[in-house]
Amino acid sequence: MSSSQQSGQVLVIGSATVDLTTFSARLPGPGETLLGDAFSLVMGGKGANQAVAAARAGAETRFVGCVGDDLFAPLVREGLSVAGVELTHLREVPGQTGIAHIRVDGAGENDIVMVPLANDALGADQIDAALDEAAPTGGVLLTQLEIPAAATLHAIRGARARGFTVVLDPAPARELDEQIWPLIDVVTPNETEAALLTGIAVAGREEAVRAGRWFLQRGVGAALITMAGAGSVLVTRDEVLDIAPHPVTVVDTTAAGDAFAGYLAAGLAGGQGLTDAIQQAGAAGAIAVTRRGASPSIPGLDEVQQLLADGVRA
Repeated sequence: MSSSQQSGQVLVIGSATVDLTTFSARLPGPGETLLGDAFSLVMGGKGANQAVAAARAGAETRFVGCVGDDLFAPLVREGLSVAGVELTHLREVPGQTGIAHIRVDGAGENDIVMVPLANDALGADQIDAALDEAAPTGGVLLTQLEIPAAATLHAIRGARARGFTVVLDPAPARELDEQIWPLIDVVTPNETEAALLTGIAVAGREEAVRAGRWFLQRGVGAALITMAGAGSVLVTRDEVLDIAPHPVTVVDTTAAGDAFAGYLAAGLAGGQGLTDAIQQAGAAGAIAVTRRGASPSIPGLDEVQQLLADGVRA
């Protein structure tokens, strides 16, 4: 199946930033200046990256978010539009576009300071207009936690009321209103986010299952706990399913979670079952970690399907 054959609508409501990324053999200690190896300046933000991933997966993708009126805003618009994301509801507001400062070490691990700036302007009226426009087609709402908490809750409530499947990537993790959980069909925390949200330290499969059941007890339809190189664990009312990782050489983990989330949403929007959509998403995340950068590392559907086919043949 080529990238043009996957159908379904994904509505991404979330953050857009410009990513300033440095690469060095190790990260500096407090007060230390360290010479790095490379630098990149590209579009980022969890919402924008996930929209790019959903579009590259072949889904009709709309993005709802805010940029400033500064010199970085065109970089965001171009990055999304080149990927094929529909931008009617990307709003320009006075001030600065969101910024993420990312540091990547020689093992591909990163740390990130994200400054929301224009993302804080995303509000209920903008969200409602986008949901109303998308509602006749339906599909999947994908959202995260780099926008104001009130906006996230409003988006989830509005999407559920209009019949969307709701997927929440709870990153960066923070305490959420308990009312949000019964409105979510699929939640996708990594082990760190799951621990912060549930209070269960996720050191392996057993704790991941316990954390997944914590979400289900609060009304979530399915909980997928991702554990990087250890794969992921899907917990539903009916089963616990272990999903094996793809063995790859890690270069930069920055956008792996975003590639995963966007492909997961695209798979669900295209009519795949949850397990198949997760397999596709896992392959996308695996490819993303083999490349530097955030949005530039997100693969196309043909690449993802090739990796899956290679895995089947192995």
